[in-house]
Amino acid sequence: MESLTLSRVLSCKISTNISRKVCSFMPSKQLGFGHFLRRSFKNVKLTVVRSEESGNGGGFGGLADGSSSNAVEEEEEEEKKEDEREKRGLMLGIDREDSGSVIGLHLIPPSGDYEVIDSHECVTTDTKEKDEEIEEEKPQTRITYDIVFVTAEAAPYSKTGGLGDVCGSLPITLAGRGHRVMVVSPRYLHGNPADKNLAGALDMDQRIKIYCFGGEQEVAFFHEYWGGVDWVFVDHPSYHRPGNPYGDCHGAFGDNQFRFTLLCHAACEAPLVLPLGGYTYGEKCLFLVNDWHAGLVPVLLASKYRPFGVYKDARSILLIHNLAHQGVEPAATFKNLGLPSEWYGALEWVFPTWARTHALDTGEAVNILKGAIVTADRIVTVSKGYAWEITTVEGGYGLHELLSSRRSVLNGIANGIDITEWDPSSDELIGFHYSADDLSGKVQCKTALQKELGLPIRPECPLIGFIGRLDYQKGIDLIRWATPELMEDDVQFIMLGSGDPLYEDWMRAAETTYRDKFRGWVGFNIPISHRITAGCDILLMPSRFEPCGLNQLYAMRYATVPVVHATGGLRDTVENFNPYAGGGNGEGTGWTFSPLTKENMLEALRMAILTYREHKSTWEGLMRRGMQRDLTWESAAVQYEQVLEWASIDPPYIM
Repeated sequence: MESLTLSRVLSCKISTNISRKVCSFMPSKQLGFGHFLRRSFKNVKLTVVRSEESGNGGGFGGLADGSSSNAVEEEEEEEKKEDEREKRGLMLGIDREDSGSVIGLHLIPPSGDYEVIDSHECVTTDTKEKDEEIEEEKPQTRITYDIVFVTAEAAPYSKTGGLGDVCGSLPITLAGRGHRVMVVSPRYLHGNPADKNLAGALDMDQRIKIYCFGGEQEVAFFHEYWGGVDWVFVDHPSYHRPGNPYGDCHGAFGDNQFRFTLLCHAACEAPLVLPLGGYTYGEKCLFLVNDWHAGLVPVLLASKYRPFGVYKDARSILLIHNLAHQGVEPAATFKNLGLPSEWYGALEWVFPTWARTHALDTGEAVNILKGAIVTADRIVTVSKGYAWEITTVEGGYGLHELLSSRRSVLNGIANGIDITEWDPSSDELIGFHYSADDLSGKVQCKTALQKELGLPIRPECPLIGFIGRLDYQKGIDLIRWATPELMEDDVQFIMLGSGDPLYEDWMRAAETTYRDKFRGWVGFNIPISHRITAGCDILLMPSRFEPCGLNQLYAMRYATVPVVHATGGLRDTVENFNPYAGGGNGEGTGWTFSPLTKENMLEALRMAILTYREHKSTWEGLMRRGMQRDLTWESAAVQYEQVLEWASIDPPYIM
C-alpha cells in the first residue's frame, strides 16, 4: 500500500452525497488537478492504490443533493460489492458531522480500510517521493518590478570605473530574472571612436521641457533595447564635448551641476512619457539612483511629484558607490535646481570653520548627496563593510551622523563581475586558457606577459601586479615608499594606471632604475589589464578605502592571489589565508593586512611570496579556491531583489 501526501484538508458546509458510481482515481498529473491538490489539501496523508477497472473513463460519477445517514449506509453496502469487481479501485468518500453536514472528503481503497495520517507523524519514503513529485509541479512565482536605473555612466556606452560596470551589468541580470528594467544616462558624444557605442540608439522623437537654472531647457530621448533592458539616453548639447563624463585634461567641468540636474529631471519624466515596448513604465516603479549625479531624483519625487499625487506608489533606492564625491556647490545655486524653496533644508550643508576659505566665508553650501540620503526610501552601498564604514567619522566624510540615523534602511551588497567577459577559459584577450581543473595555461600566460613587457622570462619568479588609478585613495604613496625594499627581493613588479602626474613620473623613473624587475604602463589599456590579471601571481591593492573593488574579484577569477588592505569591499570579498585550517590544507583566498602601513603591506607580501616559493600545493589551493568563489551578478541580484521588496512595502518619504 502506497501513501500519497495531499496538501490541505478541504472543509466545506455542503449537503451532498457521492454517487455510487465512483470511477477509478487517476494520477493528479493526468487529470490536471495537481494545482488544485496543492492548493486545497495540506495536512492529511491518504492511502492510494491503482485501479484495474476504470469505470466511466476516470471521471466523477456526480454529486446528489439531499443525502442522509441511511443513504450512506446503503451506499457503503453497494460499494463493498463494487470492490469485488474493482479489486484495485480507488473511491471517493466523505466525512460528516452528527448533523449530516459534509466536513471533508477522503479516498477509500478496495478493502474499505483507509488511513488518515497526521502531517506531523513520520511518513514513508514513498510518501516523500510523491511529495517531491508534486512539489516539482509547483510553478515558480516571483514578484517582478518596473526598475529605473539613473546613472552618470553605464558600460559599454560610458565608463570610468566601477559605477559604469555596475550599471552596465546589474540591469541586465535583473531583466533576466523577469523584471522590466530601464537605464537612464546622458548621451555623451566626445568626438572620438567611443561614440560608435551609441550608434544603435535611435531618436524617440520625444522632447520635454525642463525648468531649471533660470530658464526652460529642452532635452530629447534616444533609446536602444538589448540584453532585455531599455537603454534610454538623455540628449542635450551640454553632453557633447571631448573628455570623459565628468571632465577633461583641464579638470572637472564647471557646469556638472547643470548637466546632472538635467539628467535627474529627465529621468523622473521618462517613465511617464516614453512608450517603450508600446506602453510606459508608469508611476509605480522603483528608482535606483547612483551616487550624487542622480541624487536629485529622490528629492524631486518627494518635493515635485508626490505632493500632487504623482509617483505616490514609486520608491527610490540610493546606491552609494563612493561617498567621497557628494556634489557640493555654493548655497546660491539651490535656486537653479528646480526645487520648491522650502526644500532648501534637505540639501543644506555647512562646512566646519577649519574647512572655510577665509574669515568671511559662512561655509553654506548645497550637498546633493545629502539631499538623496535624507529623502531616499532605501540606501545601499556596494559592500557590507562599506555600509558600516560610512557611518564612522573616518569613513563618513561629514555625513556619518546622518547615515547612522538611517541605519535601519541601510544595506550593503557586494558587486559581482561579468563572468562571460572575465573568464580565463575563454578570454580572447589572453594568449592561453586555463581553469580550476587545469591550471597549466596560467604559467604560459605569465611567460607571455614577461616577454611582452621585456622582463626576463622566469616562470619561477613571483610576479606582482597592480592595476588602478594612481592616486592617494589607492595607496600609491605606500607602494612608492616600499618599492626600494621590495626590489631587494627576487621578484618582478608590473603596474598599470594613470592619474597623479607625480606618480606617473615616478613609475617611469622606477622602470629605469629597476630595469629587470619593474615595468610601469602609464595609461589604461583593457587588453593589457586582462593579460596582467592572468599573468601575475599576486595582485596588490593597498587602498585606503575601497567601497567594493573589482580588481580583486577579477584576480581571484584568474587564479591570481590578492594581497589587500582590510577595508570596505576588500575585507568582505578576500578571505584571509589560514594555513592551519582544513586539517592542514588551509583555507582562504588571499592575504589581508591592517592597519595600513608600509611595514604591514610588506609583511603580507613577503608571506605570500614565501608561500608561492616553498608551498606549491598550498598555493594551488589558494588559486583554486579563488576561482571557485561565487562572484556572479546573479548572486548580487538576489540580494537586490530583497531590497526592492522592502522598498516596495515601505511607506514613501513625505516631508
